[in-house]
Order: sequence, then C-alpha cells, then structure tokens
Amino acid sequence: MASDGTAVRGRGRPRKVALDARIIVDAALALCDEHGAEALTVRKLAARLGVDPSALYRHLEDKDELHLLLADRLFEEVLEAFSPTPGDWRTTLRDLALSTRETALRHPAAAVVATYRTTRRPAEMRIVEHILTALADAGCDPAQSALLHRVYGDFTLAWSGMDAAFATLDPAAQAGDEAAWTREYVAADPARYPSIARSSAQMATMTGERVFRAALEVLLDGLGARIGQGGGTPND
Repeated sequence: MASDGTAVRGRGRPRKVALDARIIVDAALALCDEHGAEALTVRKLAARLGVDPSALYRHLEDKDELHLLLADRLFEEVLEAFSPTPGDWRTTLRDLALSTRETALRHPAAAVVATYRTTRRPAEMRIVEHILTALADAGCDPAQSALLHRVYGDFTLAWSGMDAAFATLDPAAQAGDEAAWTREYVAADPARYPSIARSSAQMATMTGERVFRAALEVLLDGLGARIGQGGGTPND
C-alpha cells in the first residue's frame, strides 16, 4: 500500500485510485445493495475501493458523514425520476412521495440507514424547496408551510423506510408476514374477532403499493383540508 492510500499491485506498480466523495458514496451504495447495511464499514468500503481505510478519512470526517452523503445520494435519485407540476400542488406532492418510496425499494439497505437522517445537503434542500413551493402555491402562509412540510416529509420518509426495512428481511420472513393475511386472519374466530372476520377477505388483497397509495391520498386530503385555514403551530 502506498503512503498516499493508493492500492499497490505488484512491486513498484501502484494502481492509482482517484478518490472523491462521489466515488466513495457510490461505492457505499453498491456495497449496501449487494451485501446489506451491515456491510457498510470503513474497512469493507476501503477494500471495495482498493485503498487503505485511512485514505477515506481524507474525504470524510467520520462514518456519520458517510451516512449523510448516502442519504443525499438517495435523494438525488428521487429527484431524477421526479418533476414538479406547476400549479398542481397535489400532483407534485404525490409524485414526489411515490418517487421517494420507489427509490427506497430499489436500495432498501441504504434506505434503512438513510431515511431518518437530515442531510443538510443539496439534494435534500432541493426536495424541501419543491415541497415548500407546492404548499405556498396552494395558499399556505410561511408558518403553515413549515408545519405541513414536516407532516408530509416525515410521513413519506417514515413509510418509505418501513417498506425498505421489510424488503431487507429474509425472504422466508417476508413470505410468512404476507401469508398471515390469507392464513391466520382469514381463519380468525368470528365470534372473538367479528370485525376481522367481516373484512378478512378484503384484507388479503391489500398490497404494499395499494396501501401506500391509499394512505398518501388520505394524507393529501388532510393537507387539503388544512390549507387555507391559516396558522402553523402544532396546537392548531
């Protein structure tokens, strides 16, 4: 290993690895995609890049910064598949939420690490700007925009993170959870659980995509009911 952190292949034949934050975070995303969030260590990331671990710290303050960069990398991907619809706040927020969940499901291990973080970085700020612009266009004052932005954003990230966490489960565990709706719930004793018995056949048809879209419409209905009422404090 050369003193500058580059990998050495054979005597006197260094293989230069020109590191920067983008190369590092792309490698971190690939590592999560291939081997899960538990593989995201400085040692394994350095091995993937062919450098000494100390070389990473010339570009990263610590592992927490890596997590923040990874989160913002996912937000970049969210934005790649999203375009706001000027004058239509509801379509804008719907499309942004769907893109967020789809990105989380493409990279579930990384999403588990990243969806609860506040990156303070450009892609996240662009998303926040889109949300606040949509709410302002809908008629929200600054205080209401600030509150409803958090309601919408926290809902979207929490749900996306939950679905991503489920996607990281062992396939047998996923199958067992999904089968519960067509097995245990359908077979529930109607005398003890009359409401479950009444809806069990319909509950068995609910997919994650269908439930998320329904919940999103409920959220957007709620935002629509609040917009224009004024005020933005949590006690409204």
